[in-house]
Amino acid sequence: MIHYTFAKRFRSLYDKAVTTYRGGRRGAGSFFSTDEEAWLKANGLTPQYLYDYAEDEVNDGEPGYDAALSIELLRRDYFFDEQKGILSTQVLDEASLPPKSATARGIEWLPRILPKARAKLRGELPANLMYCCGGDRHFFHTHDIHPHEFLNLVWRAGNDDEMVFEWVARRAAALKTRTL
Repeated sequence: MIHYTFAKRFRSLYDKAVTTYRGGRRGAGSFFSTDEEAWLKANGLTPQYLYDYAEDEVNDGEPGYDAALSIELLRRDYFFDEQKGILSTQVLDEASLPPKSATARGIEWLPRILPKARAKLRGELPANLMYCCGGDRHFFHTHDIHPHEFLNLVWRAGNDDEMVFEWVARRAAALKTRTL
């Protein structure tokens, strides 16, 4: 594995996914060659991740390549540093997620995005869930948090939900005082 050229290879696959989606093809399993899928897997990534980015970029104009790269670089770091290059065999049960309207510290979506972020770090999101989906992006925009920044916070916090809740509450309060 060549680590130095990760971003360049990721960019080519990201662009391929966007072009393929824009061309009308659907289904993550049809986007990449066997070699490309092997490269993604060797880096702790899946075709579904790129498919989701392509779908949202074409339909919503977000999250965009820069956000995708920063998220997937962090996922890749977690994969190599914490998982020692071994893919998880677990998949998050979507039914276990708190409802979209759930709040923590009065902040809607926070209880839902936290387990999603942990699952993203571990590579355990089911194909029908995306980290940095439209709902996540609304949360990030509302609280002035970059998706990579939140994912990094979740990694540092480990299982300490209160650390995450407190950090987001401080960010939300600081944003509120800036906009008054």
